[in-house]
Amino acid sequence: MTLTYLDNLKYKENKSFFLIAGPCVVENEEICFSIAEKIVKITDSLKIPYIFKASYRKANRSKASSFTGIGDEKALMILKEIRKVFNIPVITDIHNPFEAEIASQFVDILQIPAFLCRQTDLLEAAGRTGKPVNIKKGQFLSAEMMKFAAEKVKETDNDKILLTERGTSFGYHDLIVDFRNIPIMKKTGYPIVLDITHSLQLPNQPIGVTGGQPEMIEIIAKAGIATGVDGIFIETHPDPKNALSDGANMLQLDKLEGLLQKLQKIFEVI
Repeated sequence: MTLTYLDNLKYKENKSFFLIAGPCVVENEEICFSIAEKIVKITDSLKIPYIFKASYRKANRSKASSFTGIGDEKALMILKEIRKVFNIPVITDIHNPFEAEIASQFVDILQIPAFLCRQTDLLEAAGRTGKPVNIKKGQFLSAEMMKFAAEKVKETDNDKILLTERGTSFGYHDLIVDFRNIPIMKKTGYPIVLDITHSLQLPNQPIGVTGGQPEMIEIIAKAGIATGVDGIFIETHPDPKNALSDGANMLQLDKLEGLLQKLQKIFEVI
């Protein structure tokens, strides 16, 4: 685990995978703090390095009526407070180049959404902030192509890069996880993350809301750890059915600790 550039990442010297987890989007202050507090207790107990995740705004929605956020400034302030109160790093998505500098004042890591991983201006803007940049592999890209996305950030004199696998398009309504992508992307030398919950999305549904297969989370997570990922990414919520975004593929929060315990045993074996 090589995120040594995150000063506030606990247990970074511990031999463990790291966890990126939280709700899909900032719904309100109460739910974000509740989720963060619960996960901090779990990861402190298990000595797993933890990064809180929530999008301050959702830009990629199927329907115009879908929930996109509570307001950029309000959501970013909540993320900043979580960072301060729990002394943990925080990650959030950006969608346009001008957002990079703004978001970088509130969070520790900037995330490039999968659909935008080829956007040169966006990658360069994120790199110029000096913050670590997590680039999600597009559903439409081969693993080999991600080295070029990483190069765009590195050319800004920023080599604090993570690459995230999140499934590959399989027809119109499904994704598959090709675990060959993990060792291929590891050749770049950057930490590799497996986004488990987004890999289980069922996109392009007739109702205009993405579906999911949360019952497969444990299977994909175990396979990812066995394949050698450095970190795992899980969106989680105490009540996924009533989550305001991506609830169909989220992990129920009270199942997280048991899953992490199982993953630790696999990690210890390999």
